[in-house]
Amino acid sequence: MYSIVKTGGKQYHVEEGQTLLIERLPVDEGAEVNLQPLLYVDGDEVFDGDDLAGVTVTATVVAHERGPKLRIVKFKPKRGYKRRTGHRQELTRVRVTGIAKSASADSVGSSAGAERPAGAGKSRAAAAAQPRAGAGAGKGAGAKKAPEEAPSGA
Repeated sequence: MYSIVKTGGKQYHVEEGQTLLIERLPVDEGAEVNLQPLLYVDGDEVFDGDDLAGVTVTATVVAHERGPKLRIVKFKPKRGYKRRTGHRQELTRVRVTGIAKSASADSVGSSAGAERPAGAGKSRAAAAAQPRAGAGAGKGAGAKKAPEEAPSGA
């Protein structure tokens, strides 16, 4: 059982008990946080999109750390230009304490296949080959009509 979660603009593959470094979170050490799941896999069960309403991924903040020092050097030869700066990323170490799905997620996942519209699971090429609803026969959506002739009874 594993999950893909999103935090700090990045995605992480997490399993229960795993420790990972993520972007700094504004919470105290020892606090529990909920991570946003994007995918949940448990054997043959796969939940994504709207099916994730009942899936929760919880983690405990272990420590706040700083990443390694990165040195940035700018140099232009024959011009007397040199600049040196540095950067250390603020990070948070978290331990994943639980990946769980509620009973409502189980019922949503089993009925999701029956409620999907026709063509939802098709590839882009197959979907593009099907005619669109409301498209005229051979005419584009913005095709102009021929002007009507005025009555010639004058």
